[in-house]
Amino acid sequence: MRVMKRILVVITGIMLGISLNAQQVPAYSQYVMNGFLINPSYAGNDGYTSVNLTAREQWLGLANSPSNYAVSFQTRILKTSFIQKSTSVRKKLVRPTRGGRVGLGGYVFNDQNGIIKRTGFEMAYAYHIDLRNYRQLSFGLGATAYQFAIDIDGAVVTDIDDEFLNNYDRVVFIPDFNFGASYTTRTYYVGFAATQLFRGTLTLGNTAKNPRTELGHFYLSGGIKVPLAGNEWILEPSALFKSSDMLFKSFQADITTRIYYKQDYWAGLSYRTQDALIVLLGFTYDRFYFAYAFDFSLTDIRNYSFGSHELSFAVKFGDSARRYRWLNRY
Repeated sequence: MRVMKRILVVITGIMLGISLNAQQVPAYSQYVMNGFLINPSYAGNDGYTSVNLTAREQWLGLANSPSNYAVSFQTRILKTSFIQKSTSVRKKLVRPTRGGRVGLGGYVFNDQNGIIKRTGFEMAYAYHIDLRNYRQLSFGLGATAYQFAIDIDGAVVTDIDDEFLNNYDRVVFIPDFNFGASYTTRTYYVGFAATQLFRGTLTLGNTAKNPRTELGHFYLSGGIKVPLAGNEWILEPSALFKSSDMLFKSFQADITTRIYYKQDYWAGLSYRTQDALIVLLGFTYDRFYFAYAFDFSLTDIRNYSFGSHELSFAVKFGDSARRYRWLNRY
């Protein structure tokens, strides 16, 4: 019994540490780089077919520190591509056709937090509605499935014959759904997402008798683009507000400012409340996108780690994406 209590204490500590007060999902510093990871309505949002890889190592130098990996794919189902269009219809380049409203996407992820592992996938469907004056309203629904598992090999066990250790569940499988909506114009964008809609059972033990204990999570994001120096430079302030069912206890905000040069190079700073100051760098080459983020912790944990590091890589295909130049490319 004491062993199980110790394990539950470790689980609780890890879940609290990965973000803030009872949030059970990872916090990505480069949420602008791939908003699809938190909002399914971004699937196919920019018209590209893209593959994204995100790798995050949190609190480097600290034993058994959290790590997060995600690989995503998304595309826009287009009736015809830009290159196949005749000159007579080029006036409609920024207006999606009726056949180009559907976006599809999916990603797989693996989160390792001490002796706890969270592995799963999501498949998403998005519907994009073209409005006047180059505006777009999008809705998305994601079906997700993942499991939490305890790796006992990584735990310090004093009683290998403990009843709870040997007879109770060490793996919890959770199917769920996520919902998202977003609104995009030439100059600004805003999005809202709600995840873990079904509130699955997260308690490890006799899950047949446990109530639903997983928390729902909510994300509100937005940004605005301010052209500078003849449009060669663009300033982009943005924000991401995160919370869970434990509303005020789990509230956290990422306040970010990035500056772009010819949309090929960018740098920025971000502040995550009660957590970290983040440096952002990135560049593009042809159809390839590279980005790096370094989190300098503002809590006492900075005395034991070398900060958190996050790498993002994306490759985007399709000339048809030219039809949506006014959308947020990142």
